[in-house]
Order: sequence, then C-alpha cells, then structure tokens
Amino acid sequence: MLLVVDIGNTNTNLGVFSDDNKLKSSWNISSDIKRFEDEYGILILSLLQNSNITQHINGAIISSVVAPLTQTYKKALKKYLNIDAFVLSHKAKLPVNIDLEQPKEAGADRLANASAAAVYYKLPAIVIDLGTATSFDIVDKDRNFIGGLIAPGLKIQAKSLSQFTSKLPKLKIEAPKNAIGKDTISAMLSGIVRGHAAMIDGMVKACEKELGERATVIATGGYSSVLFDNMERGFDYINPNLTLEGLKYLYGINCGEVENDRQNYTEGTKTASLL
Repeated sequence: MLLVVDIGNTNTNLGVFSDDNKLKSSWNISSDIKRFEDEYGILILSLLQNSNITQHINGAIISSVVAPLTQTYKKALKKYLNIDAFVLSHKAKLPVNIDLEQPKEAGADRLANASAAAVYYKLPAIVIDLGTATSFDIVDKDRNFIGGLIAPGLKIQAKSLSQFTSKLPKLKIEAPKNAIGKDTISAMLSGIVRGHAAMIDGMVKACEKELGERATVIATGGYSSVLFDNMERGFDYINPNLTLEGLKYLYGINCGEVENDRQNYTEGTKTASLL
C-alpha cells in the first residue's frame, strides 16, 4: 500500500492507495511547523488504525510547499513506518515537460496536478486548485506544463476583509443567493464568492484564448461546488482527490513499486457543462 502526503501552507492532505491503485482512505490535518516528528508519526499511525488499515505501507511520496515540514514528515515516516519517502521535485520523472523560465520554482503540488491532468484527462487542460491560494496549472495539447496563475484564495479574501475593515464580521464561506446583497453578510459573500467565480471565468477564457482552443477544466479543493453554482463557464470535472491521484502516479513512474492502472482511476464528477 502507498501513502501519499500533500503538505500545503494551511492543511496537509494524506491518502492511502491500496495495491490495486484505489484510494482507500484520506485525511486532512493542519500544517503545523511546531509539531515534532514524533507527533506526526503517532498521528499517522492513529489515522491508519482508526481507518482499519492493517496492511503494511510499503511506500510513500511527499509533495510540499513548506520546507521545514518536508523533513519532519520524512523523519516521521522513517521512524514510525520504516519508509524512505520519495520527495517530489522538478527533478523527478514526469509525464509533462516543464516549460517554465525557472522549473525549480514549480511547486510540487502543481507538478502533481499537471501530471494528473496530462495522464487522465483530454488535453489541453486547466487545473484549478482551490486551496489557501487559487492556482491554475495549465498543460497544453503537447503535454507541456506551461505555467498558470496564482491568486488569493477564498479564505484569504474573507480573512482580509474581516481583518482590515473593523466593522465587517467574520463569515462562513457559502454560495450567496443573489449578486446584490441586502445585508453586510450577503454583500460580503457576493463580493468574495461571486467575485472569485467571475475571476475564474474570466481567466479561463483568457487562458483558452492563448491556448487557441477550448480546454478541459478540472477543479480540485474544498470550494469547488460553492463556486460552480456562480460561474458561467464552470468546471468540466470536479475531482477533490486530483493531487493525491497525481502523487500516486508519480510514485509509480519514479519508484517502480506501484503499477499504474488507468482503469482504476476515478476522474471525478462530470459537471453539467459536459452533460
């Protein structure tokens, strides 16, 4: 079985794939640089036990945008699971060509997303990852990872409004009923959610213009469904496990211990834009 770890600035996603390449369990925990390797090691063992995963984990891959946590997780996996985790970087074997001015600047999570898009979806493709930041990862029809864009995510926007405007409250991010807000909360939600949806619509249109053709748009991250109801172009697929699937594939081609079976891949939910 394979453990995949995607360390983000705010949260860390972990998943376990069975030997037939199916995602057996996944978890989301906070990315806390103050935790020691023992804490993470014990936590991972507890997660595995609570999910009734008793089979031996024989491999692990880490993607990380938080350098201190990379080593913490690597040490924890070695100490508690006796695994030498493979750490993803631009130097790894990839199914895409990194067509960037500074390939080393490409985040490991973005490499995983681009790889999953290239292997499992029709190209060209635009992956929209709705995390702490909202990032676009774009793969052209020739399997070149040509870059993308990075914008403040929904949580950052909501926090900024509350932090820098003393009279505006904190709010739970959810889809607004109308564009015109009748009170402070609905006005904030409209500006944040509908504004973000409009940004995504506009940037997808601009990216497709530069690509010269319509792209497959895949969304991943927790707010995909909230945004979809407020978009014009929308997403073609919503796949919350895209990054984990990409990591699983990359472990297979770099470490040769996991067979990559395309038939067992779940591409996510096909949205109304393709139905």
